[in-house]
Amino acid sequence: MAAINFGTTVSLKQAARLISASPKVRYFLRGEPGIGKTALLSMLQGHLPDYKMVYIDVPNLDLGDTSMPVIDRDTKTTTYYPNARFGLHTGEKVCILLDEFTKGAEPVKNMLHPMLNEGRLGDLKLHPDTIIFMTGNLSSDGVGDTLKAHSKNRITTITVRKPTAEEWIGWGLDNDIEPTILAFSKQFEQIFASYTEPEGHDNPYIYNPKRQQDAFVSPRSLEKASFIVKARGQLDSDSVVAALVGTCGESFAKDFHAYLDFSDQLPTKESVLANPKTAKVPENPAAQSIIMLGGISWVATDTLSPFMEYVERFPAEWQAVFCINLAKSNKQNMAFSNRKFSEWVAKNQDLL
Repeated sequence: MAAINFGTTVSLKQAARLISASPKVRYFLRGEPGIGKTALLSMLQGHLPDYKMVYIDVPNLDLGDTSMPVIDRDTKTTTYYPNARFGLHTGEKVCILLDEFTKGAEPVKNMLHPMLNEGRLGDLKLHPDTIIFMTGNLSSDGVGDTLKAHSKNRITTITVRKPTAEEWIGWGLDNDIEPTILAFSKQFEQIFASYTEPEGHDNPYIYNPKRQQDAFVSPRSLEKASFIVKARGQLDSDSVVAALVGTCGESFAKDFHAYLDFSDQLPTKESVLANPKTAKVPENPAAQSIIMLGGISWVATDTLSPFMEYVERFPAEWQAVFCINLAKSNKQNMAFSNRKFSEWVAKNQDLL
Protein backbone atom coordinates (compact mmCIF):
# COMPACT_ATOMS: atom_id res chain seq x y z
CA MET A 1 0.00 0.00 0.00
CA ALA A 2 1.30 3.45 -0.94
CA ALA A 3 2.26 5.73 1.92
CA ILE A 4 -0.23 8.50 2.69
CA ASN A 5 1.10 12.02 2.46
CA PHE A 6 -0.26 13.97 5.42
CA GLY A 7 0.77 17.30 3.95
CA THR A 8 -1.44 20.34 4.38
CA THR A 9 -1.33 21.69 0.83
CA VAL A 10 -2.84 20.71 -2.51
CA SER A 11 -2.02 21.43 -6.14
CA LEU A 12 -4.31 23.45 -8.40
CA LYS A 13 -5.50 20.25 -10.09
CA GLN A 14 -6.28 18.67 -6.73
CA ALA A 15 -8.22 21.78 -5.69
CA ALA A 16 -10.27 21.62 -8.90
CA ARG A 17 -11.15 17.99 -8.23
CA LEU A 18 -12.16 18.77 -4.64
CA ILE A 19 -14.50 21.55 -5.76
CA SER A 20 -16.15 19.53 -8.52
CA ALA A 21 -16.44 16.33 -6.45
CA SER A 22 -18.04 17.96 -3.39
CA PRO A 23 -20.17 20.86 -4.70
CA LYS A 24 -21.99 21.41 -1.39
CA VAL A 25 -18.72 22.36 0.33
CA ARG A 26 -17.68 26.02 0.18
CA TYR A 27 -13.93 25.89 -0.32
CA PHE A 28 -11.67 28.81 0.50
CA LEU A 29 -8.43 28.44 -1.45
CA ARG A 30 -5.55 30.44 -0.07
CA GLY A 31 -2.06 30.70 -1.51
CA GLU A 32 0.81 32.98 -2.45
CA PRO A 33 0.34 35.74 -5.05
CA GLY A 34 0.35 34.81 -8.71
CA ILE A 35 0.19 31.01 -8.45
CA GLY A 36 -2.97 30.57 -10.56
CA LYS A 37 -5.82 30.43 -8.04
CA THR A 38 -8.10 32.57 -10.21
CA ALA A 39 -7.33 30.36 -13.23
CA LEU A 40 -9.11 27.51 -11.44
CA LEU A 41 -12.39 28.81 -12.83
CA SER A 42 -11.39 27.94 -16.38
CA MET A 43 -9.89 24.64 -15.19
CA LEU A 44 -13.22 23.75 -13.57
CA GLN A 45 -15.10 24.21 -16.84
CA GLY A 46 -13.57 20.91 -17.96
CA HIS A 47 -14.86 19.18 -14.82
CA LEU A 48 -18.28 20.88 -14.92
CA PRO A 49 -19.33 21.24 -18.58
CA ASP A 50 -23.00 21.86 -17.76
CA TYR A 51 -22.22 24.78 -15.43
CA LYS A 52 -21.93 28.47 -16.24
CA MET A 53 -18.71 29.89 -14.78
CA VAL A 54 -19.15 33.21 -12.93
CA TYR A 55 -16.24 35.39 -11.83
CA ILE A 56 -16.82 37.91 -9.02
CA ASP A 57 -14.02 40.36 -8.14
CA VAL A 58 -14.99 40.92 -4.50
CA PRO A 59 -12.58 43.78 -3.57
CA ASN A 60 -14.08 45.92 -6.36
CA LEU A 61 -17.69 45.42 -5.22
CA ASP A 62 -19.76 47.99 -3.40
CA LEU A 63 -22.99 47.07 -1.61
CA GLY A 64 -25.07 48.05 -4.62
CA ASP A 65 -23.12 45.58 -6.74
CA THR A 66 -24.42 42.63 -4.71
CA SER A 67 -28.16 43.22 -4.14
CA MET A 68 -30.58 46.12 -4.35
CA PRO A 69 -34.00 46.68 -2.73
CA VAL A 70 -36.98 46.53 -5.08
CA ILE A 71 -40.24 48.18 -3.95
CA ASP A 72 -43.53 46.27 -3.95
CA ARG A 73 -46.06 49.13 -3.94
CA ASP A 74 -49.02 46.83 -3.22
CA THR A 75 -47.58 45.43 0.00
CA LYS A 76 -45.51 48.51 0.75
CA THR A 77 -42.44 46.35 1.32
CA THR A 78 -39.07 45.86 -0.32
CA THR A 79 -37.27 42.73 -1.51
CA TYR A 80 -33.56 42.40 -2.10
CA TYR A 81 -32.78 41.22 -5.65
CA PRO A 82 -29.23 40.12 -6.52
CA ASN A 83 -27.15 41.76 -9.21
CA ALA A 84 -27.27 40.04 -12.61
CA ARG A 85 -23.48 39.49 -12.53
CA PHE A 86 -24.04 36.46 -10.27
CA GLY A 87 -26.09 34.67 -12.94
CA LEU A 88 -28.69 33.53 -10.41
CA HIS A 89 -31.61 34.83 -12.49
CA THR A 90 -30.89 32.58 -15.47
CA GLY A 91 -32.01 29.30 -13.94
CA GLU A 92 -28.74 27.72 -15.04
CA LYS A 93 -26.42 25.88 -12.73
CA VAL A 94 -23.61 28.26 -11.87
CA CYS A 95 -20.13 27.89 -10.42
CA ILE A 96 -19.24 31.16 -8.70
CA LEU A 97 -15.72 32.25 -7.84
CA LEU A 98 -15.65 34.91 -5.13
CA ASP A 99 -12.12 36.03 -5.99
CA GLU A 100 -10.01 37.69 -3.29
CA PHE A 101 -12.96 37.41 -0.88
CA THR A 102 -10.74 38.14 2.10
CA LYS A 103 -9.80 41.56 0.66
CA GLY A 104 -13.40 42.70 0.26
CA ALA A 105 -15.01 45.49 2.28
CA GLU A 106 -16.67 44.16 5.44
CA PRO A 107 -20.21 45.31 4.44
CA VAL A 108 -19.80 43.51 1.10
CA LYS A 109 -18.53 40.33 2.77
CA ASN A 110 -21.50 40.49 5.15
CA MET A 111 -23.89 40.71 2.18
CA LEU A 112 -22.23 37.74 0.46
CA HIS A 113 -22.01 35.74 3.67
CA PRO A 114 -25.44 33.98 3.40
CA MET A 115 -24.26 32.39 0.13
CA LEU A 116 -21.80 30.27 2.09
CA ASN A 117 -24.23 28.35 4.29
CA GLU A 118 -27.81 29.61 4.08
CA GLY A 119 -27.86 29.37 0.28
CA ARG A 120 -29.19 32.78 -0.66
CA LEU A 121 -28.09 36.16 -1.93
CA GLY A 122 -30.31 39.01 -0.90
CA ASP A 123 -33.77 37.41 -0.78
CA LEU A 124 -33.18 34.99 -3.65
CA LYS A 125 -32.48 31.35 -2.84
CA LEU A 126 -29.63 29.80 -4.77
CA HIS A 127 -30.15 26.87 -7.12
CA PRO A 128 -29.50 23.74 -5.00
CA ASP A 129 -26.64 22.73 -7.31
CA THR A 130 -24.86 26.09 -7.09
CA ILE A 131 -21.11 25.77 -6.53
CA ILE A 132 -19.29 28.56 -4.72
CA PHE A 133 -15.60 28.81 -3.92
CA MET A 134 -13.41 31.63 -2.69
CA THR A 135 -9.79 32.64 -3.04
CA GLY A 136 -7.37 34.74 -1.03
CA ASN A 137 -3.77 35.02 0.03
CA LEU A 138 -1.95 33.51 2.99
CA SER A 139 -2.17 35.67 6.10
CA SER A 140 1.64 35.68 6.17
CA ASP A 141 1.70 37.28 2.69
CA GLY A 142 0.87 40.58 4.36
CA VAL A 143 -1.52 41.83 1.66
CA GLY A 144 -4.58 42.60 3.76
CA ASP A 145 -6.56 39.34 3.97
CA THR A 146 -9.01 38.98 6.85
CA LEU A 147 -11.79 36.51 7.62
CA LYS A 148 -13.96 36.42 10.74
CA ALA A 149 -14.56 33.31 12.81
CA HIS A 150 -18.24 32.91 11.88
CA SER A 151 -17.22 32.84 8.22
CA LYS A 152 -14.38 30.40 8.80
CA ASN A 153 -16.83 27.93 10.36
CA ARG A 154 -18.95 27.92 7.21
CA ILE A 155 -16.11 27.10 4.82
CA THR A 156 -13.35 24.58 4.24
CA THR A 157 -9.96 26.26 4.06
CA ILE A 158 -7.41 24.69 1.72
CA THR A 159 -3.87 25.94 1.14
CA VAL A 160 -2.88 25.73 -2.52
CA ARG A 161 0.84 25.29 -3.06
CA LYS A 162 2.91 26.77 -5.84
CA PRO A 163 3.27 24.55 -8.90
CA THR A 164 6.47 22.61 -9.34
CA ALA A 165 8.70 23.37 -12.32
CA GLU A 166 7.45 20.22 -14.03
CA GLU A 167 3.80 21.12 -13.47
CA TRP A 168 4.23 24.68 -14.72
CA ILE A 169 6.26 23.63 -17.77
CA GLY A 170 3.52 21.12 -18.64
CA TRP A 171 0.97 23.94 -18.47
CA GLY A 172 3.27 26.24 -20.44
CA LEU A 173 3.69 23.70 -23.25
CA ASP A 174 -0.09 23.64 -23.71
CA ASN A 175 -0.44 27.42 -23.48
CA ASP A 176 2.17 28.68 -25.96
CA ILE A 177 4.70 29.95 -23.41
CA GLU A 178 7.93 31.11 -25.09
CA PRO A 179 10.48 28.23 -25.21
CA THR A 180 13.28 30.21 -23.55
CA ILE A 181 11.02 30.84 -20.55
CA LEU A 182 10.30 27.10 -20.34
CA ALA A 183 13.98 26.21 -20.67
CA PHE A 184 14.97 28.69 -17.94
CA SER A 185 12.25 27.24 -15.70
CA LYS A 186 13.69 23.76 -16.15
CA GLN A 187 17.25 24.85 -15.39
CA PHE A 188 16.34 27.21 -12.51
CA GLU A 189 13.70 25.25 -10.62
CA GLN A 190 14.31 27.43 -7.56
CA ILE A 191 12.06 30.09 -9.10
CA PHE A 192 9.14 27.89 -7.98
CA ALA A 193 10.27 27.73 -4.35
CA SER A 194 8.12 29.22 -1.58
CA TYR A 195 9.20 31.77 1.00
CA THR A 196 7.36 29.62 3.57
CA GLU A 197 9.97 26.85 3.15
CA PRO A 198 13.58 26.96 4.41
CA GLU A 199 15.02 26.87 0.88
CA GLY A 200 12.99 29.93 -0.03
CA HIS A 201 14.17 32.27 2.73
CA ASP A 202 17.10 33.76 0.78
CA ASN A 203 15.80 33.09 -2.72
CA PRO A 204 16.35 36.29 -4.78
CA TYR A 205 13.72 35.44 -7.42
CA ILE A 206 10.49 34.78 -5.51
CA TYR A 207 7.93 36.72 -3.48
CA ASN A 208 8.92 37.34 0.12
CA PRO A 209 6.80 39.60 2.35
CA LYS A 210 9.88 40.47 4.42
CA ARG A 211 11.53 42.21 1.46
CA GLN A 212 10.59 45.34 -0.45
CA GLN A 213 9.91 44.11 -3.99
CA ASP A 214 8.61 45.87 -7.08
CA ALA A 215 8.52 42.61 -9.05
CA PHE A 216 9.17 38.92 -8.47
CA VAL A 217 8.87 35.57 -10.25
CA SER A 218 5.54 33.78 -10.07
CA PRO A 219 3.61 31.65 -12.56
CA ARG A 220 1.61 34.77 -13.43
CA SER A 221 4.64 36.99 -14.02
CA LEU A 222 6.37 34.26 -16.05
CA GLU A 223 3.42 34.24 -18.43
CA LYS A 224 3.70 38.02 -18.79
CA ALA A 225 7.45 37.68 -19.39
CA SER A 226 6.66 35.27 -22.21
CA PHE A 227 4.71 37.98 -24.05
CA ILE A 228 7.67 40.35 -23.73
CA VAL A 229 10.19 37.79 -24.99
CA LYS A 230 8.00 36.90 -27.96
CA ALA A 231 8.00 40.58 -28.98
CA ARG A 232 11.77 41.06 -28.65
CA GLY A 233 12.23 41.16 -32.44
CA GLN A 234 10.46 44.53 -32.40
CA LEU A 235 12.43 45.89 -29.42
CA ASP A 236 15.98 46.83 -28.53
CA SER A 237 17.85 44.81 -25.90
CA ASP A 238 17.68 47.51 -23.21
CA SER A 239 13.90 47.73 -23.51
CA VAL A 240 13.50 43.96 -23.22
CA VAL A 241 15.68 43.80 -20.09
CA ALA A 242 13.90 46.78 -18.49
CA ALA A 243 10.52 45.17 -19.13
CA LEU A 244 11.70 41.85 -17.67
CA VAL A 245 13.06 43.62 -14.57
CA GLY A 246 9.68 45.28 -14.10
CA THR A 247 7.84 41.97 -14.58
CA CYS A 248 9.92 39.33 -12.79
CA GLY A 249 12.58 41.30 -10.92
CA GLU A 250 16.24 42.13 -11.45
CA SER A 251 17.66 38.74 -10.46
CA PHE A 252 15.52 36.96 -13.04
CA ALA A 253 16.25 39.49 -15.79
CA LYS A 254 20.03 39.27 -15.31
CA ASP A 255 20.14 35.47 -15.34
CA PHE A 256 17.58 35.06 -18.08
CA HIS A 257 19.38 37.42 -20.46
CA ALA A 258 21.95 34.69 -21.21
CA TYR A 259 19.12 32.45 -22.42
CA LEU A 260 18.02 35.11 -24.87
CA ASP A 261 21.56 35.23 -26.26
CA PHE A 262 21.50 31.45 -26.72
CA SER A 263 18.07 31.53 -28.32
CA ASP A 264 19.02 34.10 -30.93
CA GLN A 265 22.04 31.99 -32.00
CA LEU A 266 20.13 28.71 -32.38
CA PRO A 267 19.04 27.13 -35.68
CA THR A 268 15.61 28.31 -36.76
CA LYS A 269 12.53 26.13 -36.84
CA GLU A 270 12.51 26.34 -40.63
CA SER A 271 16.13 25.21 -41.00
CA VAL A 272 15.64 22.28 -38.62
CA LEU A 273 12.53 21.01 -40.38
CA ALA A 274 14.06 21.48 -43.82
CA ASN A 275 17.37 19.75 -42.93
CA PRO A 276 16.85 17.58 -39.83
CA LYS A 277 19.93 15.43 -40.53
CA THR A 278 22.36 18.33 -40.98
CA ALA A 279 20.94 21.24 -38.92
CA LYS A 280 23.27 22.31 -36.13
CA VAL A 281 22.92 20.52 -32.78
CA PRO A 282 24.12 22.89 -30.03
CA GLU A 283 26.50 21.56 -27.40
CA ASN A 284 25.41 23.83 -24.54
CA PRO A 285 22.77 22.18 -22.26
CA ALA A 286 20.81 25.44 -21.95
CA ALA A 287 20.59 25.70 -25.74
CA GLN A 288 19.59 22.04 -26.02
CA SER A 289 16.85 22.65 -23.47
CA ILE A 290 15.47 25.60 -25.44
CA ILE A 291 15.28 23.57 -28.65
CA MET A 292 13.76 20.45 -27.11
CA LEU A 293 11.08 22.31 -25.17
CA GLY A 294 10.48 24.73 -28.03
CA GLY A 295 10.11 21.84 -30.46
CA ILE A 296 6.96 20.71 -28.67
CA SER A 297 5.24 23.92 -29.76
CA TRP A 298 6.71 23.62 -33.28
CA VAL A 299 5.58 20.15 -34.23
CA ALA A 300 2.36 19.22 -35.97
CA THR A 301 1.09 16.17 -37.81
CA ASP A 302 3.14 16.98 -40.93
CA THR A 303 6.33 18.09 -39.13
CA LEU A 304 6.78 15.62 -36.27
CA SER A 305 8.56 13.00 -38.40
CA PRO A 306 11.36 15.31 -39.64
CA PHE A 307 11.72 16.81 -36.17
CA MET A 308 12.09 13.33 -34.67
CA GLU A 309 15.04 12.80 -37.04
CA TYR A 310 16.63 15.91 -35.54
CA VAL A 311 15.76 14.87 -31.96
CA GLU A 312 17.54 11.54 -32.38
CA ARG A 313 20.82 13.41 -32.91
CA PHE A 314 20.65 14.86 -29.38
CA PRO A 315 21.96 13.21 -26.19
CA ALA A 316 19.60 10.55 -24.84
CA GLU A 317 18.49 12.62 -21.84
CA TRP A 318 17.33 15.47 -24.08
CA GLN A 319 15.54 13.08 -26.40
CA ALA A 320 13.66 11.89 -23.32
CA VAL A 321 12.82 15.47 -22.29
CA PHE A 322 11.22 16.11 -25.69
CA CYS A 323 9.35 12.82 -25.99
CA ILE A 324 8.10 12.61 -22.40
CA ASN A 325 6.80 16.19 -22.40
CA LEU A 326 5.21 15.76 -25.83
CA ALA A 327 3.47 12.60 -24.60
CA LYS A 328 2.04 14.56 -21.64
CA SER A 329 0.94 17.56 -23.70
CA ASN A 330 -2.30 18.22 -25.54
CA LYS A 331 -0.56 16.85 -28.66
CA GLN A 332 -0.24 13.33 -27.25
CA ASN A 333 -2.77 11.78 -29.65
CA MET A 334 -0.89 13.22 -32.61
CA ALA A 335 2.41 11.98 -31.16
CA PHE A 336 1.37 8.38 -30.60
CA SER A 337 -0.17 8.16 -34.06
CA ASN A 338 3.23 9.06 -35.56
CA ARG A 339 5.36 6.07 -36.60
CA LYS A 340 8.74 7.64 -35.78
CA PHE A 341 7.61 8.73 -32.33
CA SER A 342 6.12 5.30 -31.57
CA GLU A 343 9.33 3.62 -32.70
CA TRP A 344 11.37 5.87 -30.40
CA VAL A 345 9.11 4.98 -27.46
CA ALA A 346 9.45 1.27 -28.20
CA LYS A 347 13.26 1.50 -28.34
CA ASN A 348 13.66 3.70 -25.27
CA GLN A 349 11.35 2.26 -22.63
CA ASP A 350 14.22 2.50 -20.13
CA LEU A 351 14.25 6.30 -20.47
CA LEU A 352 10.56 6.76 -19.80
